[in-house]
Amino acid sequence: MTEIQESIRGAIATRLREARKVAGLSQGQVAKLLAMHRPTISEIEAGNRRVSAEEVTKFAETYDVTVSWLLGESAEQLEADDPRLQLAARELGKLKPDDLDRLLRLLASMRNSETDPDDDGGARK
Repeated sequence: MTEIQESIRGAIATRLREARKVAGLSQGQVAKLLAMHRPTISEIEAGNRRVSAEEVTKFAETYDVTVSWLLGESAEQLEADDPRLQLAARELGKLKPDDLDRLLRLLASMRNSETDPDDDGGARK
């Protein structure tokens, strides 16, 4: 493997690991979701195993990120030092646990409705 290929594989591995952690999932949980073995996830995140196009797509769906981000073709959506993100984190810290859970479910449903053009947004017919 060339030095460039190793560099690309390492960058993808790093992004996969970051995305999993941000998603709040363990390697074991991801392995179950993707019907893989936990050591396979570990090998992928270490950059020791190739990832197929199909697998990259499944990881992106699981972690709610774009394939282009995982491949390093696009920048992250928000930088960690973005003041809006810091404000949101402070405000979220003030919520009761039940309210935070409800908000996270709402955000997940909003993301799902943005990606599903056939979704009626929960409107009753």
